[in-house]
Amino acid sequence: MKFGVHLPNFGALADPGAVADLATRAEAAGWDGFFLWDHVARNEGVFPMCDPWIALAAVAMVTQRMRIGPLITPLSRRRPWIVARQVVTLDHLSGGRVTLGIGLGVSGVEFGGFGEETDPGVRGDMLDEGLDILRAAWRGKPVSQAGAHYQVDSVELLPPPVQSPVPIWGATERVSGRPVRRAARLDGVFPNRLRPDQLPELLANVARLRPGGLDGYDVVVATSADDWRQWRDAGATWWLRVLPWSRPIEESAGIIESGPPDG
Repeated sequence: MKFGVHLPNFGALADPGAVADLATRAEAAGWDGFFLWDHVARNEGVFPMCDPWIALAAVAMVTQRMRIGPLITPLSRRRPWIVARQVVTLDHLSGGRVTLGIGLGVSGVEFGGFGEETDPGVRGDMLDEGLDILRAAWRGKPVSQAGAHYQVDSVELLPPPVQSPVPIWGATERVSGRPVRRAARLDGVFPNRLRPDQLPELLANVARLRPGGLDGYDVVVATSADDWRQWRDAGATWWLRVLPWSRPIEESAGIIESGPPDG
């Protein structure tokens, strides 16, 4: 099992310089990954926030080994060709250490408050179209797509990423259905708001949809509880410790410096 940290990009963790400092400490302490949330607003209230992509660029500059990336990016509220460019730039900057987490995002002010699409079904359609554009763009060849939401007219985006391809993890709050079918086409699944006892059913459904089953497939969970053994025994391959955005940043530093579990 691999271990990482999962940082909200707001509250006490909104300072990109402080985030980079935490990343330095995390790598020194032996963590395997360092992942940021991607929010522009929160339903709970108004908080300081940092842009996750700029913060991740800072993280890439001060680390050498850990995997890094946004977890998760709601692709339907971002232009997919811009995300394709951002991921490639970060992948080159980090020497090929980026993993992209994608999902629908949290309904509410982040979408309706900015005039973005609020219907989850439509956002799912946009997400699937966006994924097609990302994958095509990273091949280093002209991209053409005439979808219901995005149109690309033979545009080539260079350079390709360092990794071929960049790993993508798909988020789901369900054990079956469209989000699971989507995640099964990707490189890993990020079950959110599920319990350890629900994971075997989710993974069985994923395995049935993949020609190679779960071989080489990442199963990534994030929690603020010390429950990594339960998730490991249920089939998780990554366990991420969620840092407390509402507490002083010194608490997050202490969690990081204590190192990953002895798994």
